[in-house]
Amino acid sequence: MFKKILIANRGEIALRIQRACRELGIKTVMVHSEADADTKYIRLADESVCIGPASPTLSYLNMPAIISAAEVTDAEAIHPGYGFLSENADFAQRVESSGFVFIGPRPETIQMMGDKVSAKHAMIKAGVPVVPGSEGALSDDPEEIHEIAHRIGFPVIIKAAGGGGGRGMRVVHTEAALFNAVQMTKTEAQAAFNNPDVYMEKYLENPRHIEIQVLGDGKGEAVWLGERDCSMQRRHQKVIEEAPAPGIDRKLVEKIGENCVNACRQMKYRGAGTFEFLYENGQFYFIEMNTRIQVEHTVTECITGIDLVQAQIRIAAGEPLNLKQKDICLKGHAIECRINAEDPYTFVPSPGLINIWHTPGGNGVRMDSHVFSGYRVPPYYDSMIAKLITYGANRKQALDKMDLALSEMIVEGIKTNIPLHQELVQDDRFRQGGVSIHYLEQKLDAKRSQK
Repeated sequence: MFKKILIANRGEIALRIQRACRELGIKTVMVHSEADADTKYIRLADESVCIGPASPTLSYLNMPAIISAAEVTDAEAIHPGYGFLSENADFAQRVESSGFVFIGPRPETIQMMGDKVSAKHAMIKAGVPVVPGSEGALSDDPEEIHEIAHRIGFPVIIKAAGGGGGRGMRVVHTEAALFNAVQMTKTEAQAAFNNPDVYMEKYLENPRHIEIQVLGDGKGEAVWLGERDCSMQRRHQKVIEEAPAPGIDRKLVEKIGENCVNACRQMKYRGAGTFEFLYENGQFYFIEMNTRIQVEHTVTECITGIDLVQAQIRIAAGEPLNLKQKDICLKGHAIECRINAEDPYTFVPSPGLINIWHTPGGNGVRMDSHVFSGYRVPPYYDSMIAKLITYGANRKQALDKMDLALSEMIVEGIKTNIPLHQELVQDDRFRQGGVSIHYLEQKLDAKRSQK
């Protein structure tokens, strides 16, 4: 086991990883920007290193600074968390070339799965169902583009091969708009991801977003740890996640879970990962794989009792995967609400000083956050400041606990999206289960049209 790990991230995930390390008896090195110098996890760390000013480009995305911090503190491994450099194959390669262990998949795996076209090919090879679409990157030939669209059928969606996080996508409903949409997406993809390749897929009208959590030992052994429903989204950004997914036949879920395990075995996948699917009319369609820990890993931990961050660390340290598929037992139901520093309905970020921060508690309530009374939310980073998770014997109990927990939470000094979460957990349609990825957008549009 490692003696010291450098955590190359910030916010709640930095504290989450730090806690996992402390439980394992591992010392932690926290890197931070000047803006994050006075945070809780910096105070709790064994060592900390300032790696640059507030701008992420000059700090949390500064590869040489992070690797230098690992060198001067004599760390053995680097945990990237999520976001920032967590799915950057170049960073993973630099970490390992510098003599440290990257707590995550091999660089070549990250590269393969980070390119949506090569990821799709890998899934087809492994027998994982994919959304009907182009077999590779689109050419500049208008005739060929129109031919593919006719084969798939409108509407279609144009996606950047190097995209992610809801960026680099464009839905096309008519043939007249198709070629221009492809060219515009290519231009945007080059600017945003330094990769102009785009591909085309059938646009599913009312799908759900279902994902499968996996763990692989890097030697060909792997398990899947149930599924999550992340369909409550706004502009492709998740708002509420839950596990397991309500209303889907278990045999279908088990089949897709086994497909994901087979893919991991073929890739000799190392560490934690998530296969993301669209689910519509009883069919699963692969869309992408996240080669890192997910924001919503908490709900899987609740229903399996498995600490996923500690599992990542143990695998990276070379320990065998001491889990068999028969050992994975899903129990109860868990729901996570992402608490953001933003207006609950306009979604305008709301950085600033938090005067009062009072969090809920009780049986089946978990709060993952680095925030405290007197904390100043910086304007430079993602607006998520906390994750509120509730667990119950069944979905209704988990929802009722969430409703109560949200009513107990007090945040003064900034705006948060807690009122939106309260409205959603009381929403009759959401309580029935199985809403599509478009439900929240439609609900917000209806609310705006009533004003």
